[in-house]
Amino acid sequence: MNTSRPKVRRSRALGIPLTPKCVSYFERRPYPPGEHGRKRKNTSDYKTRLLEKQRLRAQYDISETQLRRAFDRAKRTGGKTGEALITDLESRLDATVLRAGFARTIYQARQTVTHQHVTVNGRRVDRPSYSVQPYDVVAIAERSRAKPPFQVAASGAHATAPAYLEVSLGDLRCTVARRPRREEVPVVCEEQLVVEYYSR
Repeated sequence: MNTSRPKVRRSRALGIPLTPKCVSYFERRPYPPGEHGRKRKNTSDYKTRLLEKQRLRAQYDISETQLRRAFDRAKRTGGKTGEALITDLESRLDATVLRAGFARTIYQARQTVTHQHVTVNGRRVDRPSYSVQPYDVVAIAERSRAKPPFQVAASGAHATAPAYLEVSLGDLRCTVARRPRREEVPVVCEEQLVVEYYSR
């Protein structure tokens, strides 16, 4: 069974490729799946906001409850809620593992964390939603480094680390230098629409 198929359909429905494998499928058919996929044009404001919220959820592979909690935290910051929301999500441990180049996709990053391959400041953490803070050191656990996926990562196969992470790929270790800025986060989202969705 081809497990990438559901992600391809989801990518087309959301209008964004969710994994590197989906990119080629998506470029061939950049419209929603189903017989009316090409014809769908008219959408209401509500549907537009709903789609944007679903796109954001899919890119972090999180539940509705998790996104809602992140939004509530962002609202309490007093700054721009949309930007605070992206910063909050980007501070998740699984997102940090992905951005550091230790995993190829958010799905692989989540699995890496739940299978106890990741340490934060030397302590094993198996919760993908764990929130990393500036100066935290995130690393692949010593005993896991010889495993093939991490050897691939150490070779730089997934390396596109943003400026807010100081990454030593050879050591499979990174330090969170500071909070991410919105323009540094490679997430396709008009976060203001997500804010409007939850504020309605």
